Amino acid sequence: MRASDRAYEALREDIVEWRLLPGQVLGEVEQSERFGISRTPIREALSRLTADGLAEAHRGRGVVVSQVSLDDVRALFELREALDCRAARLAARRRDPAEFLRLATELEACVDRLHGPSTDDRSAYYELVERMDRAVDDATANPYLTAAQRSLRLHLARVRKLSRTNPSRLARAAAEHAQIARAIAEGSEELAEAATRVHLANSLHAVLTTPVREWVQPAPPLDAAG
Repeated sequence: MRASDRAYEALREDIVEWRLLPGQVLGEVEQSERFGISRTPIREALSRLTADGLAEAHRGRGVVVSQVSLDDVRALFELREALDCRAARLAARRRDPAEFLRLATELEACVDRLHGPSTDDRSAYYELVERMDRAVDDATANPYLTAAQRSLRLHLARVRKLSRTNPSRLARAAAEHAQIARAIAEGSEELAEAATRVHLANSLHAVLTTPVREWVQPAPPLDAAG
C-alpha cells in the first residue's frame, strides 16, 4: 500500500469513528510524524479527504475535519431515501433468497446482544450492516446506483456512529434491518421499500434528537490542536 493510501485510510477511519472531531486541525507536520512518512503523501491524503467532504480548508488553520450540521444530515437522508428505497426494490426483484435469509437471521440474533454494554457486539453489528449493504449492491446489479451509494455511505457511516451511545436505538435498527432483509428474501418489493422507509425515518429521528453537544463540536483553539 502506498504511503498516501495508508494515511488516507487511517485518517478516514478516525474521522468516521469520531476519534477526530469536527474542526480538529489535520496538520501536515503532525500527521507526517504520526505515520512516519514525508509531508507529500500526507498532502495527497488530505486532498482526498477534502474531495470526499470529510475535511475542508480553513483560513488560518490549514485543513480541518469538516463540520456536520443538522442541515447536512437532513440533506443526506433526503438522498438516502431515494437511493435506498430504489435499491431495496431492485434487490427484492433480483436477490439470492438464501443470502438475505442468512442476513435476516444474523441481524435478529444481534437485537438482544445490542442492549448490552459490549463494544464488540456493536462492532459486529456495524460489520453485519456493511455486509448487507454489499449484498444489496450485488443484488441490484446496477453499477451506477452502487457508485452513488458508495459516496453517500461514506458520510452516512460517520453519522450512523452517533447511535453507538444509544443501545436501544441500535437494537431497534438491527430489527429494522432484519425486516428489510426478510422482505428482500421473500421478493416483496413493496414491503422491502416500506421497511426501508420506516428504518430511514427512525434513523433520522434518532440523529436529530441526539444532543448537539455530543457531535457538532466547535473547532478547538489552534494551539490546543497542535
